[in-house]
Amino acid sequence: MKHIINLYESINSTARNNSDCPPVVLPEEIFFTISIVGVLENLMVLLTVIKNKNLQSPMYFFICSLAISDMLGSLYKILENILIMFSNMGYLKPQGSFETTADDVVDSLFILSLLGSICSLSVIAADRYITIFHALRYHRIVTPRRALVVLMVIWTCCMGSSITIVTFSHHIPTVIAFTALFPLMLAFILCLYLHMFLLARSHARRTSTLPRANMRGAVTLTVLLGVFIFCWAPFVLHVLLMTFCPADPYCACYMSLFQVNGVLIMCNAVIDPFIYAFRSPELRDAFKKMTFCNRYQ
Repeated sequence: MKHIINLYESINSTARNNSDCPPVVLPEEIFFTISIVGVLENLMVLLTVIKNKNLQSPMYFFICSLAISDMLGSLYKILENILIMFSNMGYLKPQGSFETTADDVVDSLFILSLLGSICSLSVIAADRYITIFHALRYHRIVTPRRALVVLMVIWTCCMGSSITIVTFSHHIPTVIAFTALFPLMLAFILCLYLHMFLLARSHARRTSTLPRANMRGAVTLTVLLGVFIFCWAPFVLHVLLMTFCPADPYCACYMSLFQVNGVLIMCNAVIDPFIYAFRSPELRDAFKKMTFCNRYQ
């Protein structure tokens, strides 16, 4: 995101003169604290699934994928704060080759976090769809091996895309493609959800009953999607405004909230584990067992 920060500072100097909205500056300690909490929470999700064989199913594999995405988003901010700290101490040069490479790596983590979140939510939505409408064939369609293969393909594509986006981040077509990916993927998820919920009633009538666990999973994904949109959409809107109307005073007024939008992104990684624990009794019980067992061992 440092490419975006630098671009924001350079093109927004004239816009600030036409806007009455001063930039909102938040202490770096806030970002660092939220990021540390996000890493620890999502790491606990991963460890819980790894240590409990009853949780090692495709659904929880996909949840782990989302947890990894959230953890990368938090890790990005931690690494960025460390680079800023070393730069302020004089150990890093602003335009050095190592510093430029480090910035690219950190920015790649940020983009990878966004792409990984979108793809993880998409594959979880598809998993919920199959669970509800093809329940009898679910275990033959979605096997652990197939789930792992899908995740490997997804993360390989996400890593390649994030490197490409950071490499060509100064080109407007790259920015357009990056921002267009967000609404396109969300449109796919929303269409899948709409189709899923419209057919739920008729499916329940045909089968007399619809498993509550399956519907609980669909509701959980709806909550996760809502939180994701709330936390990431302001940043995507910021990128669009910065690209197409950087000198407009109204756009500049919104862009003055850049750091607030960054806090929202960090909060997404903190909120998601609470949603998992609140909505999933199995994961919640595994959390408790792992916590208390480690305490009394």
